[in-house]
Amino acid sequence: MSCKRFLTVLPLIALLLLVGVGSSQAVYRQQCPPDTDGVDTDGDGIVDNDNICVQIGGGDGYAVMGDGRHLYTFGFSAFGGPYTPDDVVNGTAPDPADAGNMWSDATNPGLVLGANFPAPTMHFKQGQKVFLTLHNVGMLIRPDLFDPHTVHYHGFPNVAAIFDGLPDSAVSINMGSSMTYFYNLVEPGTYMYHCHVEATEHMQMGMLGNFYVDPIQDNGSPITVNGKPYSKFAYNDINGATGYDVMMPLQIHSFDPVFHTEDETVQPLSFSTMRDVYPMFNGRGYPDTVNELTPTANPGDIDLILNKEGNFAQGMPALIKATAGDRVLLRVTSLSTTEHFTVISPSIPMKVVGNGAQIMRTNGDPTGTDLFYMTNSIRLGGGEATDVILDTTGVAPGTYFVYSRNLEQLSNNQEDFGGMMTEIIIQ
Repeated sequence: MSCKRFLTVLPLIALLLLVGVGSSQAVYRQQCPPDTDGVDTDGDGIVDNDNICVQIGGGDGYAVMGDGRHLYTFGFSAFGGPYTPDDVVNGTAPDPADAGNMWSDATNPGLVLGANFPAPTMHFKQGQKVFLTLHNVGMLIRPDLFDPHTVHYHGFPNVAAIFDGLPDSAVSINMGSSMTYFYNLVEPGTYMYHCHVEATEHMQMGMLGNFYVDPIQDNGSPITVNGKPYSKFAYNDINGATGYDVMMPLQIHSFDPVFHTEDETVQPLSFSTMRDVYPMFNGRGYPDTVNELTPTANPGDIDLILNKEGNFAQGMPALIKATAGDRVLLRVTSLSTTEHFTVISPSIPMKVVGNGAQIMRTNGDPTGTDLFYMTNSIRLGGGEATDVILDTTGVAPGTYFVYSRNLEQLSNNQEDFGGMMTEIIIQ
């Protein structure tokens, strides 16, 4: 072989050696210690159930836009599944009976092309100790990418920098490797998580999800407000002011199809000209926001949102359902990399009770003065979270709407009457 030809194939040989070494040494490990301290920290009266273990994978896949277009994505997925949402919440072992569920492909759970958008929602309780293991499963569509990943628990006051997910002050997880993050959940609230490696690219590509912490007040006796008892609350509020009957996340995000296509086809990325034309709630553009079909309940239905790999990658509908008289807690979050969004509920006013994972009282103190306010619109930029309560007392049964007030965001690219909109069904 000539020297020139050898130099030509040398990079390919190096790549194959790296892939081979990586796959032969890939080890996915989880740290999940038992709760043996004999102390009940989450207030449920049980001393050995406060440690919660959860696993997620980081990789790539596809998501389906409201106009039917499939976009290449990066994302997290429930790992070691199949899981149900309750499994993810409670950190329980995978159950074979859950096969075909909405969280991961039953034949390939949490592995290649299993990216979910948004990422699996994690819902915990104040006082729990979470051991969250991230496994980097690599990029099947872009095997030339050796991107590491992290989990950045956005808004959480993490004392240990190594668990904060910032690549400049913490450890990033290389392909074929794992790391277990530890969080001691001492503050309730609405949080988010995302990959912080090359953050603009990885977040635009879809590596983001929701992270909620219920208050320890939920363990106490019901609190009666205006003659109605409540046992679930957005925050520790002492007087039941944040009590609710129904909780629903609304995660704001949007995609730029040019950027996603450039990433899939190995082209230079257009950061400076990034322009999102697919605005979404919970990873879906209207009317997919109100589509509740799942492969388990509706096998073979043509309206299932299956991506080009046959996976159900967008398992979080945004349809809001309540009975007249209910209080509905909306946990609204945004991890947009491009825009601010104004969301309106023109028919049912919103009471803002939380912002930035704190109750809206002076200094975020449960005993402080109420700073709650009524409004029909809220505005969020990337990295912000707002908790609002819709009180449906006196609201007639029917269909109502929540949507972006920017008309340009009510479309699925060039398709009108879509985008960032969903329905509230009052029964």
